[in-house]
Amino acid sequence: MVLNEMNGDGPEQEDNLFCEPDVIARGNILESFTEKKEAQELINNLRLVHDGLTLQETAIQKFTVIMNKYQEQPHLLDPHLEWMLTSLLDIIRDEASPPSLVHLSFKFLYIISKVRGYKTFLRLFPHEVVDVHPVLDMLVRQNPKDYETWETRYMLLLWLSVTCLIPFDLTRLDGNLSSLEGCTRVPIMDRILTAAKSYLVVSDKARDAAAVLISKFITRPDVKQKRMADFLDWTLSTLSKSSFQTIEGTIIMDGMLQALAQLFKHGKREDCLPYASTVLECLDNCKLSESNQTLLRKLGVKLVQRLGLTFLKPKVAKWRYQRGFRSLAANLQFSVEDSVAQKTTTATEQDDEEEEYDISGEVENVVEQLLIGLKDKDTVVRWSAAKGIGRLTGRLPKELADDVVGSVLDCFSFQETDNAWHGGCLALAELGRRGLLLPSRLSDVVPVILKGLTYDEKRGACSVGSNVRDAACYVCWAFARAYDPLELRPFVNQISSALVIAAVFDRDINCRRAASAAFQENVGRQGTFPHGIDVLTAADYFAVGKIANCFLNISVYIAGFPEYTEAMIDHVVNMKINHWDGVIRELSAKALHNLTPQASEYMICNVLPKLLPLAVGTDLHTRHGAILACAEITHALSKLAEEKRSSVTSFMNEKILEGLKQIHVELCRRQLYRGLGGELMRPAVCSLIEKLSVSKMPFREDPIIDGWLWLINDSLRSLHLVSSNARQQIKESAVSALAALCNEYYCLKEGETHPVQQDELVKQYISDLQSPNEMIRCGFSLALGALPRFLLKGKLQEILEGLKKVTCVSSKDVSFAESRRDGLKAIAKICMTAGVKGEGSPTEFVCKSNVAQIYDILLDGLNDYTTDNRGDVGAWVREAAMTSLMEMTLLLTQHEPALINSNVSKQIMCCLAQQSAEKIDRFRAHAGSVFLTLLYFDNPPVPHIPHRDELERIFPRSEAVTFNWNAPSQAFPRITQLLGLPAYRYHVLTGLTVSVGGLTESTVRCSSQSLFDYLKGIQSNVNALSSFCEMLLQVFEDNLLNDRVSVPLLKMLDQILANGCFDIFVAEENHPIPMKLLALCKEESRRSKDIQKLRSSIAVFCGLIQFPGEMRKQILFQLFLLLCHPFPIIRKTTASQIYEMLITYSDIADPEIIEEVMTILSDTNWDADLPSLRKQRNYICDLMKVPKPQLVAKST
Repeated sequence: MVLNEMNGDGPEQEDNLFCEPDVIARGNILESFTEKKEAQELINNLRLVHDGLTLQETAIQKFTVIMNKYQEQPHLLDPHLEWMLTSLLDIIRDEASPPSLVHLSFKFLYIISKVRGYKTFLRLFPHEVVDVHPVLDMLVRQNPKDYETWETRYMLLLWLSVTCLIPFDLTRLDGNLSSLEGCTRVPIMDRILTAAKSYLVVSDKARDAAAVLISKFITRPDVKQKRMADFLDWTLSTLSKSSFQTIEGTIIMDGMLQALAQLFKHGKREDCLPYASTVLECLDNCKLSESNQTLLRKLGVKLVQRLGLTFLKPKVAKWRYQRGFRSLAANLQFSVEDSVAQKTTTATEQDDEEEEYDISGEVENVVEQLLIGLKDKDTVVRWSAAKGIGRLTGRLPKELADDVVGSVLDCFSFQETDNAWHGGCLALAELGRRGLLLPSRLSDVVPVILKGLTYDEKRGACSVGSNVRDAACYVCWAFARAYDPLELRPFVNQISSALVIAAVFDRDINCRRAASAAFQENVGRQGTFPHGIDVLTAADYFAVGKIANCFLNISVYIAGFPEYTEAMIDHVVNMKINHWDGVIRELSAKALHNLTPQASEYMICNVLPKLLPLAVGTDLHTRHGAILACAEITHALSKLAEEKRSSVTSFMNEKILEGLKQIHVELCRRQLYRGLGGELMRPAVCSLIEKLSVSKMPFREDPIIDGWLWLINDSLRSLHLVSSNARQQIKESAVSALAALCNEYYCLKEGETHPVQQDELVKQYISDLQSPNEMIRCGFSLALGALPRFLLKGKLQEILEGLKKVTCVSSKDVSFAESRRDGLKAIAKICMTAGVKGEGSPTEFVCKSNVAQIYDILLDGLNDYTTDNRGDVGAWVREAAMTSLMEMTLLLTQHEPALINSNVSKQIMCCLAQQSAEKIDRFRAHAGSVFLTLLYFDNPPVPHIPHRDELERIFPRSEAVTFNWNAPSQAFPRITQLLGLPAYRYHVLTGLTVSVGGLTESTVRCSSQSLFDYLKGIQSNVNALSSFCEMLLQVFEDNLLNDRVSVPLLKMLDQILANGCFDIFVAEENHPIPMKLLALCKEESRRSKDIQKLRSSIAVFCGLIQFPGEMRKQILFQLFLLLCHPFPIIRKTTASQIYEMLITYSDIADPEIIEEVMTILSDTNWDADLPSLRKQRNYICDLMKVPKPQLVAKST
């Protein structure tokens, strides 16, 4: 059971695209302390590592990692605590141990105590009489201001708190207090007290240990007589002088409050009672409830409850409720009647035995402060107050305890905040758990708990209340353990329904799981929940982790049990369709759709009449949810009618039908489609139109149809006016509504429509395709794609021409990538709707006359590499083109494979192979998926795929589904094998070029490695390597000055040359391939101002120097030309690269000349002015016998 501390319910995180959360229980899986050897070695090596700071930190880190593994199972350390403690204390007690080693040992002790808990660990510390002086002396020697050794002081204070428990008067340890010099030594009692008081005001964790020491020391019989009063005076005066407005004051108050709380917790009542009133009065004067410090308020509540317990006698209330059996096994073994008979005493007997005694007036003050604490803004304070209420109530007489319960119930007012509700739930759970909430009060408590289970208060754009619902589940869990089944029987149906609703329909995963746990506890402990085991099996901890599964599946199963059906439906209608979160409203509507078959009569008679007024109400969220719910319920009823072979009107009366029609009319009249509210209303009403159309509502020839069509068209024309978040949903819902509306209300008879309406609709949509606004183009492209076949009849060619214009890139709409994407999607949908007929008319079918045009449009989409400030937006177009090509090709393959000629098939597969080799993982994966789908389609196979057998060998059919194209390490080794297939070589090399010369490290590494592996494999095959080089030159030539390809290609060439892939050409002087490469590089870098391109060109020029012949002079000329480039960065890069080149290829000139040139290159400041640099450059030219570049006057 998790008590959620979040007060603002943020978006639920567990639904990542509605994927099942990977909930694997990792806690409590260890069986023993398996790292004993490592821990022993670390402790034994402390003497070796304490000198070096790095070694110290390493040792501490390793030990912390080992210990932290046992944070949830610390008991596994128990058998090993003694030897660890002994080893560390031996180091500490050794007088030869330097301070750094002692401090390091204490750090290790602290790490152990942090994991195991100091209370358990402290019992093992030595606490003989002989330990008192050494520990105290060691503590006194510490510097409280040394922030690096606080662990030492913390552990020494805790150790002292154990040693001071020796059962001897401390005066016996003082000996002769007067020394030889005549000075009086301080008694050990005062030394300990002084040390403890000094550490109560420090800012580190030693303060907590000092409070523990105080509680153990002051409560000693000899100390409390002599020092308790003085210590309390000092504490209270310090507390009253301090202020929580300052940091120093907060630290001091924290120490004082901790000390007092520990003192009143561990001290005997008779010792503390004389001072309790004074302490309470001082605490009241501090006004801690006004402090912003959570810890101070928590300590204040903690101290108040300890004072309250001091005022009351420590006795167990005889009137408390006692359940005969607490164990689950006993509960299941005995029947309800048996368990009732097992009660030891009856309520009447308890009343008779109640002992009367006076209750001091301070108790009322304490209870009042605790009730205020229940409403605190922080959970830890509320939780502490709830425990205090439980402890105090257990010592009060029955009548006063009932008053406390009544005061707690006052927290559950809708005038109170969610903090009060949460605190009240925690208090009720504590009271119930302790048997202090009598069964007679259950009739008052259960209704407020049921309200708590659905508590959700809107705050701005979100809501608060998840912590209240979580705590209410905790109350139900506690009640299951506290009460006999007979006592809870009157409330079983209410509680079970409420818990089921919370487990299935709560927005927050922790609340759903808390409700499931509470339901499970009730099923096991009470045994009276209806269909408990069945419900629990469906809605267990893991099943309720996924919200979509809860709303759409689990709810349907549970609603099959009549005890829960109406309660679940009512909750969704009353609480969820008006929820602030749109996702919950949509899921609620779908849930009502799924629940309709379980209670169709209830939906018709109760739910729809309630929803229809809400659908035209004033609250935006309620209106949105109600419209969606009406749509889904109507659709579900139509399915039921279809199953019974009757009309949907047989389920609905005229009033409901009219109400459904009036939704759009009323919203339109009140202009509710405008503004931000319209962003919710438009998709909701479009969804309503779609569902009513699919449900075949009898609205044919009704004026409402024109109204609906107007809304759809207006929504598509207004896409640019809505926010980008709502745009996609409005577009999709409008297009879906249009398809359903046309199918139902525009079809006169089978396959026919009204010609005038058809002409008007198609002409209007085609004209909107040329809108200057991109979003309008998107909307009407998809609208045309959604039209049914009878509206396309005779208009197919006209529509395709209109969409072709949308998909073409022109200068004025180059950035309209989204409209091109939607245009391509629309073409594929239209082709699938129209169907294929080889010899048919191009105005009606995909046929011989228009198939080439369609393929041209789709293949052109694969060449869209548009970029803008959003990045590679052309990728959206390419993705849509690939999907559309696949759909079109499979359509033709199944119906008219003769229409796919070999050239088209080759183009498709080659272009897909190119996309499969490119750099963006997502689009590479999509291309690969489409490529393999076409390759392995069997019904019948796609015709004319080039090199089909080789492809099936490279991509085995068994891996077609599981192959991970997203992973560069998997994709590129396969795709580079296509370089060996002539038909694919050009396109694959083009795609690989972009990847090898890209920026993403993983893509560059995997693609370049795969390419080099391929080139290494063909080194011995001159023909294959020459063929590859010719294709490379062709790619370079075709993409000259196309920076998208040419810049990565230069980077790739640099890598190829550096890796010696072209060493085979070195033997021949002036080989044509390097010569052609040089010419293309010169052309690419000429007059370029792109620094990235120029730097890559320099690297390629330097790489080409390895080829002998006259071309070396040309290369050196180009490099020396760049030595005086206008950009200093290019001059410096060129000089650096030439220097490295001369070291690598020292055979290009005499050694003396090369050495002199290298000296000039390294000694010259290439940032200097150009005239002086030209002299140096020209001198180098003379040395290397290269023509000097001549200045050319700029033409004016």
